[in-house]
Amino acid sequence: MLLQRTLTALLLAPLVILLILLAPTGVFAGIVAIAFLAAMWEWTRLSGLKDTFPRTVLLVLTAVVFALCWMARGGIAWPILIGVGVSWWLVVCQWLRHFAFGAAPTRENHLMKLGAGFLVIVPAWVAVVTIHGSSAKGNWWTLLALFIVWAADIGAYFSGRQFGRRKLAPTISPGKTWAGVYGAFVAGAIVAGVGGMLLGVSGGKLIGLLVLSVFAVIASVVGDLLESLMKRHAAVKDSGNLFPGHGGLLDRLDSVFAAMPVFAAGMLLLGL
Repeated sequence: MLLQRTLTALLLAPLVILLILLAPTGVFAGIVAIAFLAAMWEWTRLSGLKDTFPRTVLLVLTAVVFALCWMARGGIAWPILIGVGVSWWLVVCQWLRHFAFGAAPTRENHLMKLGAGFLVIVPAWVAVVTIHGSSAKGNWWTLLALFIVWAADIGAYFSGRQFGRRKLAPTISPGKTWAGVYGAFVAGAIVAGVGGMLLGVSGGKLIGLLVLSVFAVIASVVGDLLESLMKRHAAVKDSGNLFPGHGGLLDRLDSVFAAMPVFAAGMLLLGL
């Protein structure tokens, strides 16, 4: 499985990197919206919605929301949506403490989870597009944000395998350990430090970026755990089977959805 995951990542990563570095922000926003819509499709299934027609309607509604957000760019709406995204993940921390909340397959719980999908995906799209269009180096900042998340994921995997004893959230995701979290912090901070210096960040702002990487990694872990909780409630192993060894798009983007609003908000606060 590790070999399969590695080969898939090696195939996809260059395409993602080229998209981030070469595409204008408008093109980047459109392609990312398509990927996020595919993840939303998977989210509707995890939410308990089975019929194709209502799932399609929700997908179209999400696309309309993306279009409205794009038309509102440049104003106060985008920072507000990023703030909503950060606040949402604080709420999710409380949800994770009560595993059984929303687990029953009732209509009310299905609707609640569908609404949660909008709070997961829409602010993340606004955040990543904000980062990409933030400056002449916005594409590099976007790449750095993703590298932090990817490095944290890799650091958590190997640190957890080597040193993992104490479980992080055994009811939700038995494979995750506190040692993995610490490894994620270290890997994320190293990437943030090196990337920040390459982007010309120094002094207090570099320290701020290191602190921001810690909060972004925390958010990425929370995002991963939320998707694990959704899969537990839905009694499925993966959100989909699009990528060999990786599952669906939602399986690959869960950490990104949570980390991007936090990273974008931190960049705004630090003036990066």
